[in-house]
Amino acid sequence: MNTQDIPLNSVHTTNFPDILTQLGISLVVSTYQAGKLIVLRADNNTINTHFRTFDRPMGLAVDREKLALGTAYQIIELRNVPAVAPKLEPLGKHDACYIPRRTHITGDIDIHEMAYTNDELWFINTRFSCLCTLDQTNSFVPRWRPNFINAYDLSDRCHLNGLSIRNNQPQYITALGETNEAAGWRKNKANGGILIDIPSNEIICRGLSMPHSPRWYREELWVLESGNGSLAKVDLSSGTLTTVAQVPGFTRGLAFWENLAFIGLSQIRETAVFSGLPITKSLTERNCGVWVVNIDTGEIIAFLRFEGGVQEIFAIGIIPGFLFPEVINWDEQLLGATYILPDAALQEVELTEKILQPEDAEYLLNLGNDAYNQGNLEAAMQQYQKCLELQPGYLMARYNLGLVYLEQEQWKEAIIELEQVIATDPNHAESYNNLGVISQHEHRLNQAIEYYQKAIEIRYQFPDPHFYLGMALLQMGEYTQGFAESEWRWQTNNFTPFICPQPLWDGSDLSGKTILIHTEQGSGDAIQFIRYIPLVAERKCRIILVCIPDLMPLFATIPQINKMIPAGDIATSEFDVYAPLMSLPHILGTTLDTIPAQIPYLAVPDKNSAFPILHLSQSNKLKVGIVWCGSPTHKNDRNRSSQLDDFAPILRIENIDFFSLQKVTKPTDVAKLQEFNVCDLSYYLRDYGDTARAIAQLDLVITVDTSVAHLAGALGKPVWTLLCYSPDWRWMLERNDSPWYPTMRLFRQSKPRDWVEVFNRVAEAFRQNGIISKI
Repeated sequence: MNTQDIPLNSVHTTNFPDILTQLGISLVVSTYQAGKLIVLRADNNTINTHFRTFDRPMGLAVDREKLALGTAYQIIELRNVPAVAPKLEPLGKHDACYIPRRTHITGDIDIHEMAYTNDELWFINTRFSCLCTLDQTNSFVPRWRPNFINAYDLSDRCHLNGLSIRNNQPQYITALGETNEAAGWRKNKANGGILIDIPSNEIICRGLSMPHSPRWYREELWVLESGNGSLAKVDLSSGTLTTVAQVPGFTRGLAFWENLAFIGLSQIRETAVFSGLPITKSLTERNCGVWVVNIDTGEIIAFLRFEGGVQEIFAIGIIPGFLFPEVINWDEQLLGATYILPDAALQEVELTEKILQPEDAEYLLNLGNDAYNQGNLEAAMQQYQKCLELQPGYLMARYNLGLVYLEQEQWKEAIIELEQVIATDPNHAESYNNLGVISQHEHRLNQAIEYYQKAIEIRYQFPDPHFYLGMALLQMGEYTQGFAESEWRWQTNNFTPFICPQPLWDGSDLSGKTILIHTEQGSGDAIQFIRYIPLVAERKCRIILVCIPDLMPLFATIPQINKMIPAGDIATSEFDVYAPLMSLPHILGTTLDTIPAQIPYLAVPDKNSAFPILHLSQSNKLKVGIVWCGSPTHKNDRNRSSQLDDFAPILRIENIDFFSLQKVTKPTDVAKLQEFNVCDLSYYLRDYGDTARAIAQLDLVITVDTSVAHLAGALGKPVWTLLCYSPDWRWMLERNDSPWYPTMRLFRQSKPRDWVEVFNRVAEAFRQNGIISKI
């Protein structure tokens, strides 16, 4: 496995696998940017992301029996061969297998959406601005084009893209412009999109922002307005759109099942094609993945988000009736060992088991790497182990096996493998780095630092051990070197630097200048480090802050901020230098003793406005806000978040009114809140300003490590923060207080994933404070 490759990793909400299982479906997703067809399959409590490589895959059409995929210059058609599925490794796991049966060379025509009507495949030929089918003789057969296109050529005149079938016939189509000149749609891409009725060739509606993926479903016409990041319904009589849901990304790719819409999201590319769109000005996040929306309510109920490697999605298809299908592409070794015969002939075939030879080790390594990239760690581990049985000295297989153990948090097994790698190759920097990661997880910080330093000594320009060294030093309170080393984060694969022609501020004189400061990472990080804005303002400069809209009402209370904007387009002439918000402690030379901890450093927006519902609490009762989980996209969320049930020991305490400060409450938790008599405030929490108003009227906040902990601490509210065994650097180790928040008390796990003891100590803290006499 090439450690320089960008990992195709993903995270998802815990209910995503259950949704696929309950519906009895799996999903296929195409991404031409990453060159992959991705099968999303429920595998117990996780989503198995199964990647297959194709050359620029875009349009796809799929059902139980067949799958068609439009690629760079050809259409590949695959058929489900049920007899093959039970024979695939691991045995008994797969319930369908799609095998390539035919390819048709179309030439480079930029194939967009595709659909079957009976067994006839229709597809959009974007470069020729027409709708096509296939025959055995021609590259393609044009069947329809908009009436404003007067001829066929390769100039992509209107960027025809989306196709909808109604009554088993092509009925609706989208385009990005009503133009008849080469690439003419680009001139008015922000609102020049159109939706066309194919049989009549009449335009149903104009003025759309990059429309995609029209669909006829439940006797209604739906469309994605990608430039707005929305799912909408179309009124066919008036040509108007009604937005059903807004999602955090460029929407492209849409499939329906029951009352759910599966929507593809792409990150916005900073190119001329995507500049000027409404979403580039209002987008709060840059997400890529699959979002699930309840079309009856417009509520986002689940999502899967790609964290690396995949930035754009084109199409989404549903495979009904199969939970764990396989797709076989043009892997010569795999196809060469796969034979498809009529069932009758298969009964007469004698199969002999292949005896593996040492030269097959590389083949097994590749199988393991493929499984690893698909997120199937168990299968990857098996292949690496088989590889090492053939060749015990195969260093790459041993290292990759160590990585699998590391990701499964099997620390002892990972250490054994990685130490064997170092014994064979004392200059294996990656192994030293990962041994440092394990040591840090196990609270052996001095040993972790030694491992990171060894990796840096071997390869100084290796950014990962520099960054992890910074985290370990910060966790020990060594802030000067720790913040310096953490600046290497921008060179790792996990961080995307802000790129502009202006220089990064180095602490030099800012008098009379304008500095652009942008937030990074999570909202909690932004709240923690926004305290540095007044210190920068002392340099007699003008400050522009870039942050997500949810934080703006809260940060608007900071008078030193001259201008606040969301991520998107900004003229470089507006500022002279820039700085990431979390680089300010390094630039300003913060030490453990000089943390700006004057509390509160944030104020409550509209503090004189009473927050709804809190007035219902009896005045003689303690008012306590709770938060039991953070964002599921956080890399350590499975450790840092708890379950609502874990709060039971304190929710049963009398003479306390509890309020849920979760901005989003899962349906499964709503009933539990009612059972525990906890008031759910999620309806009122539109942004962090609202959350601040709620916290201001509480007596105490109890939360796991989330942005609410930072917000309560920044407001000077008493807050009890519940930490996992291996917490983030800022909470250090062993301390029960925080140098960042004087009103905060820390409750730590004494062993991994044990919340029981934590909540028992929280309940005991109530007793010691005289809140209750008994539970």
